[in-house]
Amino acid sequence: MKTEIIKEDKTSLQNNEKKPRKIVVPGEVIVEGQNYLPGENARREGKEIISMRYGLLDINDRLVKVIPLSGVYLPRKGNVIIGKVIDISYNGWLIDINSPYSAFLPIMECRGFITKRDDLSQIYDYDEMIIAKVIGVKGRGVDLSTKERGFHKIDEGIIIKINPHKVPRIIGRQGSMVNMIKDYTKCNIVVGQNGLIWVKGDSIESELIAKDVINFIADQCYIDGLTDKVKEYLEEKTKEEKTK
Repeated sequence: MKTEIIKEDKTSLQNNEKKPRKIVVPGEVIVEGQNYLPGENARREGKEIISMRYGLLDINDRLVKVIPLSGVYLPRKGNVIIGKVIDISYNGWLIDINSPYSAFLPIMECRGFITKRDDLSQIYDYDEMIIAKVIGVKGRGVDLSTKERGFHKIDEGIIIKINPHKVPRIIGRQGSMVNMIKDYTKCNIVVGQNGLIWVKGDSIESELIAKDVINFIADQCYIDGLTDKVKEYLEEKTKEEKTK
């Protein structure tokens, strides 16, 4: 069964009252003084910390960083990604990872014993989706692995596509946001760092609730009180499902 990919869209949650968070642009002075430390997408110039990207300002204790709101996915070693098989060679699979980089999954990085004489399409076929781990980035080439537990072919559920730079807001601090969605919907959710998210629940209704919330978070990631709004919506929707 082909897994449907659902692109980022607008949801009914957007009717809620919105309070903007701080958005910064490249070159903007974020804070002044030596009490702060520049984090991702921020740099120090004298006593000032300057934004290097257009994005959402995040200050956690002394650490100042900018969460980009646009741009392409740039793979890093250790990233979990969701990709599509676009070609099969004698020694592995070429995977589309929603990035300018090309990615390759060699047979030696798959679980189990596989040889070059095996029909590799019986393991991962054209257009099938997989969950994999980035184990190396060299130049514009990316090496993948599915050896570890939790990395596999996707046979069921739905896949949602969002801007890769909005992934941190979907996950939340220490996984708080995505874990809340899992708890309320009882869905299995894997968030790929490349902007593809796999959702598998016991029913299509629970999957669609998770999809609705994920798209809302991605579209409204700059507002304050986002966690509370998501929690209220999840409580309402899951209560409705139980009464049906």
